[in-house]
Amino acid sequence: MRALSGTARRTVLAGSIALALLITAPMAHALSERPQQPHGSLVLVGGGLKDDNKQVYGEIIKRAGGPAARIGIITAASVPESQDPHAGDPDLCSNSACNGAYYADLFKRHGAADAQWIPLDIDHVANADSDAVVAQVNSMSGFFFGGGDQYRYLTTLLHGDRHTDSKVLAAIRAKLAHGAVVSGSSAGAQIASGPDMVSGGESYEGLRDGSAPGYYEDPARLAYIPEGGFGFLRSGLIDTHTGAYGREGRALRLAADTGHDRVYALEENTALVVDAPGTNHEHLTVLGPNGVAVLDLRGARAHTSAAGWTLRGARYTYLTDHDRYDARTWAPRPAPGKRPLNPTSTAPVPANTDVFYSSANPDGAPYSFRTTARALASTRAQNTANATTFESGPRFDVTFSKAGGFSGWTGDGATAQTLIGMRISITPR
Repeated sequence: MRALSGTARRTVLAGSIALALLITAPMAHALSERPQQPHGSLVLVGGGLKDDNKQVYGEIIKRAGGPAARIGIITAASVPESQDPHAGDPDLCSNSACNGAYYADLFKRHGAADAQWIPLDIDHVANADSDAVVAQVNSMSGFFFGGGDQYRYLTTLLHGDRHTDSKVLAAIRAKLAHGAVVSGSSAGAQIASGPDMVSGGESYEGLRDGSAPGYYEDPARLAYIPEGGFGFLRSGLIDTHTGAYGREGRALRLAADTGHDRVYALEENTALVVDAPGTNHEHLTVLGPNGVAVLDLRGARAHTSAAGWTLRGARYTYLTDHDRYDARTWAPRPAPGKRPLNPTSTAPVPANTDVFYSSANPDGAPYSFRTTARALASTRAQNTANATTFESGPRFDVTFSKAGGFSGWTGDGATAQTLIGMRISITPR
């Protein structure tokens, strides 16, 4: 799946909206050395999963039984063949069946014994209650949900306004409870959400206008589904493509608006692995070249004035490869080999006038928020840094602060990789 430009991502969102309107000590052991949890696990990728990411594909396959792994591929978030003008062209097709075959082949090439498309999409909703498809699901040891529009998963695998499980979803839920791995990328990770699952929006418009339940014609409007997704992960909200699309702002606004105190903000080509999901022993591990931000709003305070929306006292923890996190105690644990960063640079933090990588800015850069946070961690010249939104009316200032409790961690002794407890404030002007 290809990464999208700002313009392209707005186009994809617009298509999704239209459909919706229609219907701190290091751990001693590496991840691969820990035993499989009997109640299953999640492997959630923030989108942009590359075909050659052996680390993430290998982890999914390992948790599904290694060489004996049988992976069920669910791509109901894609358009069905009936809506794909290129359905007959294997080089251009982008529908549920085509994408299902693509992922099935990919998992087999990465070492799974078998991988099969589960024939579900919005043209075959009845299959979600088919005993034959349930039998297929029950023969699998792991599952992968592909990207697209997460609302299609709701309309395919849940029973309408009742939001109750179809037979297939109930079977997948039972398999997870008994040890299977459930994985997904982009919309396939987003659908693991509990209540208030994000359904669209951009950071600036979210900060300016706030969030609202449902779907809207305007793809920039911050929207959410109060009933949520499938509820596999409930200890925090989930957002995806976070750094690549500059979604930290929308994630903070949605969490504040809906009363959540934690967001798992997943970056591209990188997985959040969740062991013992939904239990008191839930713990998480990051795998991949980018990271996962944990946005902590326990001490945050939000209010709206005539000038606009303000948030003070949020905390930003940025976890990277093999870092771990205990959901119950909120404790991050940097990976073995990482050590506290002692900044030696006296360079100032570079100016940042597009902190949320606006799709309206043709010269913007992805991962802008993370870039400023890491630059601040890496210098001893200043303890705070200010960045702004590209848009004005109002323009929002974002202040990063190395206040009490902050620490940066490094693997090479010079550059900041993992960040723990950086304070974030957002104010209008």
